[in-house]
Amino acid sequence: MKKRAPFILITVLWVSIVAAGISALGNYGNTPGRAAAAPNDWPAGSKIQRDAGGMTLVLIAHPRCPCTRATIGELSRLMAKAQGRLKAYVLFIRPEGSPVDWEKTDLWAAAAAIPGVTVLVDDKGEEADRFQAATSGQNLLYSPEGKLLFSGGITLSRGHEGDNAGRDTIISILNGKQPAQNETPVYGCPIFAPDKEKQKMESAK
Repeated sequence: MKKRAPFILITVLWVSIVAAGISALGNYGNTPGRAAAAPNDWPAGSKIQRDAGGMTLVLIAHPRCPCTRATIGELSRLMAKAQGRLKAYVLFIRPEGSPVDWEKTDLWAAAAAIPGVTVLVDDKGEEADRFQAATSGQNLLYSPEGKLLFSGGITLSRGHEGDNAGRDTIISILNGKQPAQNETPVYGCPIFAPDKEKQKMESAK
């Protein structure tokens, strides 16, 4: 029994470490990022062409966020269900000082391949600032009159595709129904570097 004690101890320790790791991953995957304090009216200074004849969706993303791959997949499903009733933009952040085409990753290519989606560079995150977005995967739906109808994410957790409240809410609004909610959590990486995010929060005080 004494000879087996070290083996038992190591086994218990290993199991504990694995369990802690799984728990940490689960907590991370289900922890949303900071939600946008999106303006209720379409920002006057925005360079994006809002659709005055229909609804406009703005998706703000970091081109190197692995969590956003699931968001792009859900956007593809959303646009297929929208059946031409939705004008959508995906804005990929290009931080100041980044090299040319830094933002043109596989996420850019995947978004650009979705029918009805226009992909744009958000140089220095200027549009993200206008829409007060903080987390990659932030969706903002505006009415033809420029009123905010929905703000949130379209995935159930980080990096996971599948049925979710955000996508269902947008479809409900497109179908003229009253959704159960108009905000959902956003699961993704921070759009801005920590130092810039801190500066933004301090300037907003």
